[in-house]
Amino acid sequence: MINDIKNDAQTRMGKSIDALKHDLTRLRTGRASTALVDNIKVPYYGSDMPLNQVASVSLGDSRSIIITPFEKSLVAVIEKALMASDVGITPTTAGTVIRLNMPPLTEERRRELAKHVGHEGENTKIAIRNIRRDALQQVKDLLKDKLITEDDERRADDEIQKLTDRFVKDVDAVVKHKEEELLAI
Repeated sequence: MINDIKNDAQTRMGKSIDALKHDLTRLRTGRASTALVDNIKVPYYGSDMPLNQVASVSLGDSRSIIITPFEKSLVAVIEKALMASDVGITPTTAGTVIRLNMPPLTEERRRELAKHVGHEGENTKIAIRNIRRDALQQVKDLLKDKLITEDDERRADDEIQKLTDRFVKDVDAVVKHKEEELLAI
């Protein structure tokens, strides 16, 4: 029973960190990344399709993303979807190839993004602490129902706290790495 609670908490904490990493991949760092356009949807024959299913998305160099539509008629549609998205970069079209050139970030914008990364890290830590609270409550409920002893409860509390501390350190490492990436010129 206690192991099930710990495993559930560990899984949920791991998912919180995965969500943080996924959110941070969409942050623009001045270097090109295909993850920047992953969430863009393009209208295609009456339904919205992810961009990577209607076009080839690749990196031209460290500062540009190249999008090559599978059909020539999609160039204007993709261009329009890029303009309407929150990417904040104006596409350049040359024939059937759409290019997104990443402008260098200003120092002020880098610091803003670093603050945002820190804020996202704090939100993830809060989520992890909420998971800890839920797990501790489940253990208390087992004690209240007399399914475990007080020693088992104390041992489980310590193990859940160690698990929480480990995941909070992981969050700190992810945030630190992303901030260094952002602040590097």
